[in-house]
Amino acid sequence: MKNLERILALYRDDARTGKINTSLDDASPARLQLSGMAGAQECFVLAGTYLAHPRPQLYIATDKEEAAYLQNTLANLLEKKPVLFFPDSFKRPLYFEQLNHTNVLERTETINKISSAGGSPEVIISYPEALFEKVVAPEVLEGTRIEIASGEMMDIDFIIEMLIEYGFEREDFVYEPGQFSIRGAIVDIFSYGNDYPYRIELFDEDVESIRTFDPLTQLSVQNIARVSIVPNINTKFSREQKVSLLKVLPPGTVVWVQDFSMLVDKLQICFEKAEEFTKTIALLEESELAGFFRDRAFIRPHEVIEEVQKYPLISMGPAPSAILPGEWRPAMRFKTRSQPSFNKNFSLLIHNLSGNATAGIENFIFADNPKQIERFHHIFEDLSEDGGQPRAKFEPVMKAIHQGFVDEELKIACYTDHQIFQRHHHYHLRRGFTADKAMSLKMLRELKSGDFVVHIDHGVGQYSGLEKITVNGHTQESVRIFYKNNDVLYVSINSLHKISKFTGKDGTVPTLSKLGSDAWQNLKRKTKKKIKDIAKELIRLYALRKASQGFGFSPDNYLQTELEASFIYEDTPDQEKATIDVKEDMMKMHPMDRLICGDVGFGKTEVAIRGAFKAVLDGKQVAVLVPTTILALQHFKTFSERLAAFNLKIDYVNRFRSTKERKEIFDNLKEGKIDIIIGTHGLLNKEVKFKDLGLLVVDEEQKFGVAAKEKLRNFKVNVDTLTLTATPIPRTLQFSLMAARDLSIIRTPPPNRQPIHTEIRVFNEALIKDAIYKEVQRGGQVFFVHNRVKTLPGIMALLQRLCPDVDIAMAHGQMESNKLETTLLDFIEKRFDVLACTNIIETGLDIPNANTMILNNAHQFGLSDLHQLRGRIGRSNKKAYCYLFCPPMSVLTTDARKRLRTIEEFSDLGSGFEIAMRDLDIRGAGNLLGGEQSGFIADIGYETFQRILEEAIQELKETDFKEVFKEELAKRKAFVKDVQIDTDTEMHIPDDYVSSVSERLNLYSRIDQIETQEALLQLGGELKDRFGDVPASILELFEGLKLRWAARNLGFERIVLKSKKLQCYFVENPQSPYYDSAVFEQIFQLIGSQGTKWGMSLKKAPRSLIMVKEKVHSLKAALEVLVAIEQKLAPRVESIDKA
Repeated sequence: MKNLERILALYRDDARTGKINTSLDDASPARLQLSGMAGAQECFVLAGTYLAHPRPQLYIATDKEEAAYLQNTLANLLEKKPVLFFPDSFKRPLYFEQLNHTNVLERTETINKISSAGGSPEVIISYPEALFEKVVAPEVLEGTRIEIASGEMMDIDFIIEMLIEYGFEREDFVYEPGQFSIRGAIVDIFSYGNDYPYRIELFDEDVESIRTFDPLTQLSVQNIARVSIVPNINTKFSREQKVSLLKVLPPGTVVWVQDFSMLVDKLQICFEKAEEFTKTIALLEESELAGFFRDRAFIRPHEVIEEVQKYPLISMGPAPSAILPGEWRPAMRFKTRSQPSFNKNFSLLIHNLSGNATAGIENFIFADNPKQIERFHHIFEDLSEDGGQPRAKFEPVMKAIHQGFVDEELKIACYTDHQIFQRHHHYHLRRGFTADKAMSLKMLRELKSGDFVVHIDHGVGQYSGLEKITVNGHTQESVRIFYKNNDVLYVSINSLHKISKFTGKDGTVPTLSKLGSDAWQNLKRKTKKKIKDIAKELIRLYALRKASQGFGFSPDNYLQTELEASFIYEDTPDQEKATIDVKEDMMKMHPMDRLICGDVGFGKTEVAIRGAFKAVLDGKQVAVLVPTTILALQHFKTFSERLAAFNLKIDYVNRFRSTKERKEIFDNLKEGKIDIIIGTHGLLNKEVKFKDLGLLVVDEEQKFGVAAKEKLRNFKVNVDTLTLTATPIPRTLQFSLMAARDLSIIRTPPPNRQPIHTEIRVFNEALIKDAIYKEVQRGGQVFFVHNRVKTLPGIMALLQRLCPDVDIAMAHGQMESNKLETTLLDFIEKRFDVLACTNIIETGLDIPNANTMILNNAHQFGLSDLHQLRGRIGRSNKKAYCYLFCPPMSVLTTDARKRLRTIEEFSDLGSGFEIAMRDLDIRGAGNLLGGEQSGFIADIGYETFQRILEEAIQELKETDFKEVFKEELAKRKAFVKDVQIDTDTEMHIPDDYVSSVSERLNLYSRIDQIETQEALLQLGGELKDRFGDVPASILELFEGLKLRWAARNLGFERIVLKSKKLQCYFVENPQSPYYDSAVFEQIFQLIGSQGTKWGMSLKKAPRSLIMVKEKVHSLKAALEVLVAIEQKLAPRVESIDKA
């Protein structure tokens, strides 16, 4: 960070900074005017002024967005100093109906820090709408803080009483402000005055330690000495005295105002809006906001002017003499210009940097991603070698600023990477720590009594809770499952991995299996046979492709780098990996067949564009195959826009092109005059000839018909093929599918996309009208989703009545396909402003200009449908709005309320992908392998289907295709996939250690799935952190897990330790390759030669061979026996300590 420190030192020691500080000290109060600044320079000037003379600073920006950019830039510049953001309290400025609890938390934190003694002077960034709201007077807040310090005494009953009085709620686990929990000697509290909740550990009544912890992982972050617990100032003090923020600032705070006249105008607009709103809620005495407004929680514009005059003032615009009469210092002018626009022309950039250097101006490029700096170096290097350009010199700064500038007096040019590449740069504000992000995933996985579950060996049953059982006088806990005819199965917590929650198609209710019947095993066998038949063909094609000769593309050149660097969003790690995978495959000598899977808007098309460009650079043609006419046009536009700078010939064919146009396109293709052709399945026809086809890109292959898929198969054998799909592939399926396809998964959404503002509302005509006009006036379009074809015309009439001057179209699945396609294309072409439609828009539509969605009867949609529908908007740099209309929350079912709350909280594009896509996972498996097997899922459940698929593919690798997978099979060490442990030792999580049943089950499940010593130690640390010292009965569970690992390494399928007798069962299947392995041979020899000495013998049972050892007193002792055997074997058997 030396370069940044150097720039800040220049501003700190600059004569202009000295002059500002001197002027601020001379007059009382001082009034300065600064002008001529450009880009983010005002942040550098403020930072320099602050570093030269540390004192509190308040910067009032013109609006929230500008304030957020300034706060981000200043926080990056002053990274070790506090830069606070002071927002308004609402979800949208001037929309007073809904409080934003994250904003309330930030306001509380700011007031708390201002009113607390000590610490560095703060820099606060705010804007008119936030200043308009009054705050609780510091003296009121002062008397309500609970101070707790490490080493002091704490009366837990008193603390509970105080917290309840302050409106805190007691929960099992703390995940949002205003909650507390008590688990033995551990107290967790989430105060309203801090980023993180606190964990206080007691020894009797002494505070032994205080730690902050992450509410999502529940793990401690850092130790602290003292905490202040602050209640929610908006609700606790709704009737207390409130004052302007300007009244609570420390004396001598320097107030910077971006534009005084705009500040006054905005405060006036705020006041009028608040007056209007107060009238509308006058009747709502019980409303959360009624008291808030009754107390006149807002400041009048003239009061702000009166208050602001008491502080030293710096105006960044014209001197506001009319508003603030009095003596203003003569304007101090800065000689600065904005960063030039290079339009991604790197020759221009190099020329500019060289010109700066000649003029004695030092060049700095700011980027928060080191890869961007690497890209600059590569591009400059290539251009200086290939294009004879002078070598450009610059100093990198690994921080983001919102706009670049050239300061001619300090002789520095500070450029931003995002402006050079014309990328969108978005600010980051604090996101709420809400329950839903952490809890929804748990909610879906969590088993509730009555839920259907599948046991891999016994079939479908109904979960009925945990039950303590006694085995030879020792307590254990087991899972109780009911089967047909009320039969009960108790499943040991050592075998939890055999149970999964039943997930069927569309919420199917399954038939309960009968215990002891062969029906379940027969169903599994039948399913496996059918899956094998399907998978066999896929693996055969995979093997054929790997064996055939293809074209090896050249490594990247600077044009490829330039294209990739010009992507307007920053690559996610997944996207970057997918790009590398594709390019590496293309450079190999056998044809590529890679599948890229990612949610809508995650950047799959961008990866395809990069692959296509690579092919064209080597003189090859590219065909992009899409399932619909609309998608052909959308891809044509996307490819054309992205590759516009490179002079390629791109065209498309669909049924809207005339016969003459199609003939001309096909002739050009044959002659090699078209580089990239985009079209529907017609591109696969025999009459379509390419001069030199190098890459085939297939979008949503599963949507093509059988005939088109067959033609595709023939294409793929000798042409590089890239397939894109938005249907998610679950993590558990990815590895098994690797046998049939090369796979790249893009799981993370692009950074810097603005979260979609989502509100749950009751149907409201005024809001509909307001939302539509607001979107149309900014040049955007609106989706109104109403999922009833019968009443859709009525909705259309309502919209036309509310917005008579807006163009509205209607679309639903029962329209003729031609008419539907034409309507959607017209909407894409912006011939309509509003589309009233059913959920037909759920997939495949990409309309970046549509950024408002109104979803009627949102409570009738499933979580994944809501996620998919909302994914249609927020696909550009514009702020997107989604309104979920439903009846009042009080009349909805609990599930519907949870769904809506979850989607409201998941405001990011793609956030909650794992959750919302849960039901799509089921379709995903079917679509990927062909639809034939989707019927099995209804019978055996999705998780069991996955397991059988994995087994089937592994068996095919070991039998029919062992030559193809020879290398992979040679690396395999474990001959046993699963080990059953039966024991009579005391192993369970005590109720008084973890009282919540669902959390105990969750922990049992996590312990059961751990595969490494490191992960086990981590979990042990987590339990100590969250619940206190780990009891012996849990440590015994850990020993059982290690025993399972050791048994698996040695090839034991079952371990029984009862009445101090250890029995280890070898692999049951006599045909298993295990019996030909060196491992079995060495164990057999060891027991034969040293069995008597070790007290071990071999015993033959009806279905298996058993190794027996007497006088084994504990699981730890059993583990020592197996580890001793391992150590005697050749090094090829991996030690349990390393497992």
